[in-house]
Amino acid sequence: MFTVVGLLGMTGIIINDSIVLVSTIDEHARDRGMLRAIVDGSADRLRPVLLTTATTVLGLAPLLFERSVQAQFLKPTVITLVYGLGFGMVLVLVLVPALIAVQHDLGRRRAALRRALGARRARGLRLALGSTLAATLGWLAATLGVTLAEGALPGPMAGALAGISPALAELPPLLAALVLYVAGVGAMVLLMLAGAVLWRLWRQRQPAAQP
Repeated sequence: MFTVVGLLGMTGIIINDSIVLVSTIDEHARDRGMLRAIVDGSADRLRPVLLTTATTVLGLAPLLFERSVQAQFLKPTVITLVYGLGFGMVLVLVLVPALIAVQHDLGRRRAALRRALGARRARGLRLALGSTLAATLGWLAATLGVTLAEGALPGPMAGALAGISPALAELPPLLAALVLYVAGVGAMVLLMLAGAVLWRLWRQRQPAAQP
């Protein structure tokens, strides 16, 4: 019970530090790039987060090392707060900025892909991505889906694995289906990339062939 109380208090402090850090990064991002804002915002919040954690841990340290019987029932709360805040400081100052940077990069890639798919000349790209996605889902159903439903690999796939390598045929059915799925998806991606390269080469040579 007292551990849960300490966990709630620790969670509140970590969430509050994270919210303030995100707000600081957003303020810096208004007049500079996002990556620079992440670095500057984390540097600005380093001292407050560090002081908050240090003062809390040092204030609870005497109770943490107290051996009297009266203090034993409070020790679960103190242990949760001290070690949780120490680990939470790393999460706030390292993991939260890293997640914001990852979100920013993914947002840029998604916006670029959306612009590319929305272009008039991207009909072939949309068709290729749609076909690859449909083939990936179909291959997922044919490998992992069938294996989960029947508890064993389909006969042709088991024979193909045995023909490739006897060691693969000895794997558990689910793991063997996962290997087949990953290999199939890799082959589909390679085929899509090869088709894109060939199509680009053909488009580059086409104007030169015209008189």
